[in-house]
Amino acid sequence: MNLKVNKVVLAYSGGLDTSIIIPWLKENYDCEVVAYAADLGQKEELDGLEQKAIATGASKCYIEDLRKTFVEEYIWPTLKAGAVYEGKYLLGTSFARPLIAKRQVEIAEAEGADAVAHGCTGKGNDQVRFELTYKAFNPKLVVIAPWREWTIRSREDAIQYAKQKRIPIKATKDKIYSNDRNIWHISHEGGDLENPWNAPQKDMFVLSVDPEDAPDKSTIIDVGFEKGIPISVDNQRLDSVTLVEFLNKVGGENAIGRADLVENRLVGMKSRGVYETPAGTILYMAHHELECLVLDRETMHFKRMLSPKYAELVYNGAWFTPLREALDAFVENTQQYVTGIVRFKLYKGNCIVMGRKSPYSLYREELATFGEEDVYDQKDAKGFINLYGLPLKVRSLIQMDWGKKPHYDEPDYSSFKRD
Repeated sequence: MNLKVNKVVLAYSGGLDTSIIIPWLKENYDCEVVAYAADLGQKEELDGLEQKAIATGASKCYIEDLRKTFVEEYIWPTLKAGAVYEGKYLLGTSFARPLIAKRQVEIAEAEGADAVAHGCTGKGNDQVRFELTYKAFNPKLVVIAPWREWTIRSREDAIQYAKQKRIPIKATKDKIYSNDRNIWHISHEGGDLENPWNAPQKDMFVLSVDPEDAPDKSTIIDVGFEKGIPISVDNQRLDSVTLVEFLNKVGGENAIGRADLVENRLVGMKSRGVYETPAGTILYMAHHELECLVLDRETMHFKRMLSPKYAELVYNGAWFTPLREALDAFVENTQQYVTGIVRFKLYKGNCIVMGRKSPYSLYREELATFGEEDVYDQKDAKGFINLYGLPLKVRSLIQMDWGKKPHYDEPDYSSFKRD
């Protein structure tokens, strides 16, 4: 039996799932529905969204531009952490959900709503990301997740329901991909992608051209950073939103940023996703190259150990947690000298580093050169190697005393006697 709620705020995208949720909520909960959409850079997906929400039964529809907040408070921290999930995924959907859910709770409180709802399936990660955020900011709100309640079991069923209710949708049985787009990326799932042997269809891609269709001439760009934050392209300082949009454009034109990944979902199953992240691919590589230049060895190696954990937290929806905040404090300290410029050649899907420079570079030619130098005496290396290799030397000498060759066989304990 459904709980009695008077007003619910729905995280609304206007896609297939949330389009049918508005009438379903009104039918099954007999409540007022307020739609909420965060503009995170979906472009034309927002066109006519308010009218559609109202036409399908919402009492009102909030649409708010959160792109700047998204880039500066969610993307930049994750970039500075070097967080990449399972070696490929730049977390475009993962860190968008906590921002949407946080603002959704704020609107629910302002509206006097007693419930929040989302269109995430019971098999995916997004339900966790939304609901952990709800718990972090207002655990008293009732959470309605229609995919865990209704009899609809597939996107085909959802399309049929939309037709019955005369709800306009873009998804069809022939084009049934599940997409999530924002200023950072677009993801593609479902349909023929559910078979990991199937290659993505060429016409599926949105932000990037096929490498075969990219220009035959390379594009050279310089990306500037200040304390780990991207600030410029080709020495022109840009605001955060403009910078990401520009790199998406130039990167996409050169087929940069495609990733095809069979990933491990938090709920325990594997899924296949295809992602387009042109700007993110360029920025992650640029940030990595600068860190290689300015971070000392121990700090850089330790930070590389923490990056997968940070990515796992973000992927699993644990954004508003003490651990992520503690990791942010460490990461922020490492970024004080991550300032400089990285030059790239973009060519047919390849993002090639051409050069990097920083006023805080720890690289010194006089130390690295094979030529004559005054600051490093190569004779010192002999003593270093002797000390560094002392444990190996001692072990080998002992084994030789046992009359054995220096390998890892068990020693002969027969000569040892008990007291």
